[in-house]
Amino acid sequence: MYLGVVSILPDIHGLAFLKEKVKVLMASKKNPPKVVRANDKGKPALAPATAKTHPVDWAAFLAGIDRGKVVLEYGAGRTIFIQGDPADSIFYLHQGEVKLAVTSQQGKEAIVTVLGGNEFFGEGCLAGQLLRISTASAVSDCTLYRIEKALMVRLLHEQHGISELFMTHLLSRNIRFEEDLVDQLFNSSEKRLARILLLLAHFGKESRTETVHPGINQEHLAQMVGTTRSRVSQFMNKFRKLGFVDYTGSGVLTVNSGLLGIVLHD
Repeated sequence: MYLGVVSILPDIHGLAFLKEKVKVLMASKKNPPKVVRANDKGKPALAPATAKTHPVDWAAFLAGIDRGKVVLEYGAGRTIFIQGDPADSIFYLHQGEVKLAVTSQQGKEAIVTVLGGNEFFGEGCLAGQLLRISTASAVSDCTLYRIEKALMVRLLHEQHGISELFMTHLLSRNIRFEEDLVDQLFNSSEKRLARILLLLAHFGKESRTETVHPGINQEHLAQMVGTTRSRVSQFMNKFRKLGFVDYTGSGVLTVNSGLLGIVLHD
């Protein structure tokens, strides 16, 4: 079920107009990072960062574009697009969480991934996809930018800084999918669940405890792991007894750093 992930990997090699940008991306490691600023003509542009500037703000950049994009608000549970819809645009997720799921001809659904803020999705249209190959739904209240395909292609052609950053996004996404596939092929259901919980909690170094959005339930976890809900429930009870996960009074799932031991254990 989960191996359907392979079919929706972004076809990076199909983005012919981005191939030449790889050299730019590699060379950029020697240069300062970029930030969004207005140029002397009042148009959004990327400029070298200084000690007082911040990382790139895609929302600020897109806000300076008048045509070819629209800002959308989606409530939790709403569908953004459906598998089989025309693929004529790309989405930037400014705030909230979105899940991408695929459905087989037999009606079985598998969640491919759950995206957080500051991520793109639907980029397959840039590689020649005519139809959506997954369904995108809001897990929480979301703010999205819908960018027409023609506009995104023009930006990637004309602005090296944009194409550089977008290439970085594509490469990072591809690496993530490859890691997911290796995880599916070689790790146990228990270890896959532990890894997914850590990813969903956006586990970082600042805290020993992080939360998972309440919109993610055990049925979702079962689809992402590729196992049954009863197995997920069994593992979750085990993790809770070991102190790796817990539920707050409002039912919000929290993940403790000790869960890393499950992932790292051979």
